[in-house]
Amino acid sequence: MPDVIRLVSAADHAVTERLWLMFCHDMSELHGWLPEPDGTFGHARLRTALADPDWAAYLVVSGDRPAGLALVRGLTGARRVLNSFFVVRGARRKGLGLRAVRQLLAAHPGRWEVAFQDTNPAAARFWRRVATEVAGEAWSEERRPVPHRPDLAPDVWISFTHRLPGHRSGSGRHG
Repeated sequence: MPDVIRLVSAADHAVTERLWLMFCHDMSELHGWLPEPDGTFGHARLRTALADPDWAAYLVVSGDRPAGLALVRGLTGARRVLNSFFVVRGARRKGLGLRAVRQLLAAHPGRWEVAFQDTNPAAARFWRRVATEVAGEAWSEERRPVPHRPDLAPDVWISFTHRLPGHRSGSGRHG
């Protein structure tokens, strides 16, 4: 099956910024975000992902069309964090997101953490499915406060280890 992710290149920056706006718009419902006076959402996290060697930005593609993005941090440390993951509505529930995550995890094997909100039931189902698929029962889930946002419910964080084929993961728990 062909790749559905690729590292963002300099030529992809404009497309990535537009996808970022769509992602922020989707998340605004959960976080109460409003656009800046110019109608955009803040780009600080995206700019960091595009410039910092500890981060990687990926485009999710469907054929030759952009279909989402993924921002990963912690590349130089012991634990990677899927900081942001987004698939456009027209490409959801077709397996593209799951294929993209599989390729992303394979590109960066090791310990992972992913956060999502309980108020987003589709994301909750998706990330629990991913954790079970890649780690069996060896994953954990905990709630952590959202930094600087005491008005929001805690984020749900899933932790697991993705190993390359041929390596076995240890026992663990979830829930």
